[in-house]
Amino acid sequence: MSADSTPDPGIPGPPRGSGARHKAKGRRRKPRSRRRKALLVAAWSAAGVVVLGGTGAGVLFFKLNGNLQSVNIDQALGTDRPDKADDGSENILVLGSDTRAGGNGKLGGGADDGTARSDTAMIVHVHKGHKKASVVSIPRDTLVDRPECTGTDGTKHPAEHEAMFNSAYSTGGAACAVKTAESVSGLRMDHYLEVDFAGFQHLVDDLGGVQVTTTKDIQDPDSHLDLKAGAHTLDGEQALGLVRTRHGVGDGSDLGRIQLQQAFVKALMQRVGSLGLLDNPKKLYDIADTATKTVTTDSDLGSVNSLMSFASGLKGIKPGGMDMVTLPVQYDPADANRVLVEKDKAAQVWSALKRDKPIPADATEGGAKGGADGVVSGG
Repeated sequence: MSADSTPDPGIPGPPRGSGARHKAKGRRRKPRSRRRKALLVAAWSAAGVVVLGGTGAGVLFFKLNGNLQSVNIDQALGTDRPDKADDGSENILVLGSDTRAGGNGKLGGGADDGTARSDTAMIVHVHKGHKKASVVSIPRDTLVDRPECTGTDGTKHPAEHEAMFNSAYSTGGAACAVKTAESVSGLRMDHYLEVDFAGFQHLVDDLGGVQVTTTKDIQDPDSHLDLKAGAHTLDGEQALGLVRTRHGVGDGSDLGRIQLQQAFVKALMQRVGSLGLLDNPKKLYDIADTATKTVTTDSDLGSVNSLMSFASGLKGIKPGGMDMVTLPVQYDPADANRVLVEKDKAAQVWSALKRDKPIPADATEGGAKGGADGVVSGG
């Protein structure tokens, strides 16, 4: 693969060894639309902004606008990218940042070494008509051929064979993460959204917690999590621990963590949908203030007006219209802490989205799963 190319799905090379495989270790919106404010992880941030925009609170609007951070992805990547879809569908790369800087160190564990990785990565395809969405989670430990990329600071980074997917973010920031996502999928990313640890915790607290039910005990000192089987209302710290744990449930891999994350997103959607935010201006403002401090967007979404317009376009997507899957992978027999893309099945996934079709069920059958499916559900 040439350094600057963005071909059809880039897949890692063949397994590098044949030894025994081990388990891995570790806008204006009407009240009737409020059940659909949170499309996915990123819409945690957009929900409060969109509703507040409809109140006409001008001073607060400008304050929230000043909270937002954005990056110019298009300028950094130039024109050598997949073509934009012309059918009304959209693709969004959503990342959860695991930087240890600032307030995130005590939340995420680890040291502040000046770097960050995309701890959570999802490609969200909003289908034509904006009534349905397909979400593909990409395991952070997936080995991919990372293309040459230019970071948002103008620094050029050489291509690398069999690099971990999340290393693209730590190497060149948001621009390199988008470039890698486009190279892996063959899809043009229309938007970029990033949420960090501290902001996620505060947002869940502002929502008054999120209700979940667990079928097993989940204990993980590394992520500060200790839940008994049963019903819970998770506060921000517990919610953060749940979406970050990889040793507390399943096979200890990132795949199990993804299953927990997907279950929590659905529970979060239910929580946002149950709140009468328009009837509680104080809670509404708190959520919007936290949300706009939490999210980093591409420059096209870098204002409250733009976020309002973007979220308004998603108002037709109900929770039942969202299909969440994990990129088909197998554990790497040469390294228990890495996974390899299943080439043929992944091609089915990306081809379906490129044609704006549902992901076929057989594309995600078999393969490595993580062992945490069904452990968490909405309360």
